[in-house]
Amino acid sequence: MKFTAIVASLIFAGSEAFAPAASNVRSTVLNAEASRMEFLQQSAAAVAAFTMLPGQANAAKYGGFGAGSPEVIDPKDALVDEDILKSEPVQKALEAVKGYKQSTVDLKTVLSSDNQADIGAKIRKDFDFSVIRTDLNAINAALDEDTQRGTDRIVRAILQDITELEVSQKQKPGVPRSEKRLGNVIGKLDKLEKSFDDYLAFAN
Repeated sequence: MKFTAIVASLIFAGSEAFAPAASNVRSTVLNAEASRMEFLQQSAAAVAAFTMLPGQANAAKYGGFGAGSPEVIDPKDALVDEDILKSEPVQKALEAVKGYKQSTVDLKTVLSSDNQADIGAKIRKDFDFSVIRTDLNAINAALDEDTQRGTDRIVRAILQDITELEVSQKQKPGVPRSEKRLGNVIGKLDKLEKSFDDYLAFAN
């Protein structure tokens, strides 16, 4: 009888020990399934605060090349594996990133023709987080580890730029976009275009 009680207590203790691990797994899965909308909602307050900062601080997303940043090196100093760079997957990713950059130009053209245009649908269509991240990571594979530490920083800046753009372009129903708000959206597009330019400089 005592033996049975001991075995039962060990089984119970073992199940308790594994419970936190199972809980952690469920938590990880839920976190991995966070939607784009949830990300935007969580970022909205941070973006609002970020845009309140002085222009100079806003511009210094990741520092200047070779100066002001311990991670982003000058593209001319980057070590690139030419064989990987010329591979079909990387070339395809490069064309895609050039397309993302062109989308920022196209969006500015739309706004210059109609400053009240709703560009939210095009932003969501052209700048899919998971697709963009996959393309940028494919190009990263052609770069050495030291360079990747810097380009990873630019990748994060690009995703942040897209988040800021999507938040800033939203309009309340029936409320026209003011000149100030239009200028803010154009500024976000300029910032995103530069981020893509900065990244592409490492693969040229």
